[in-house]
Amino acid sequence: MRLFHVSEESDINIFNPRVPLRADMDKSVCVVWALDEKRLPNFLTPRDCPRVCYHIGPNTTEADIRKYFPDREFCHAVVIERDWLERMENTVLYIYGFDPKDF
Repeated sequence: MRLFHVSEESDINIFNPRVPLRADMDKSVCVVWALDEKRLPNFLTPRDCPRVCYHIGPNTTEADIRKYFPDREFCHAVVIERDWLERMENTVLYIYGFDPKDF
């Protein structure tokens, strides 16, 4: 499984684990945020952009697919607030890919 890290920083050479800023995470364990390919679209926004993400899954009803995905070309949605649209359009994101076999 490939892993990814999304950042607004273009020049990361070494991924040093950091103390998480979120209150719900253990501050005694430093981390590097990485995600798999299925969850990658959820993070293709500026860092602090509030968002709701959803996708078609094995239990999604046909009625919900018609309602939330009228264009059958798509199976994943990332919804952001209108106030974030300009920042979203003007933010450059860098995707770093890793193959766990390299570790």
